[in-house]
Amino acid sequence: MRIILAEDNDILRKSLSFFLESKGFTVDQFSDGKDALEAIKNNGCDLILTDINMPGISGMEITQYVRQTLNSDIPVIILTSSGVEQTELDSFDIGANEFIAKPISPAVLLVRINKLLKTRV
Repeated sequence: MRIILAEDNDILRKSLSFFLESKGFTVDQFSDGKDALEAIKNNGCDLILTDINMPGISGMEITQYVRQTLNSDIPVIILTSSGVEQTELDSFDIGANEFIAKPISPAVLLVRINKLLKTRV
């Protein structure tokens, strides 16, 4: 299973990638939303993990593109340090499947990923 991980915080991105790879996933990691979106368009994936605030293209823009332009149901999990309820509601409105506030529990993230991937099979 291939995961696109778009997160501009180097430490968080590398630690999440290491954790997910240790659980058997292939992780393509990007610190920039534009590069992540190119990979989604060109290579495809089974799940997208994206921070909201990133250089280039935001996680919200990635989600909108996947839902509206690609017309895809690839599961999208949005990660954010924003605790604002409206941000969470907006994420769901544009088609995100899950919303996880930072700091992220890797164990909880894994449960949510597996749940989303199981419903797709």
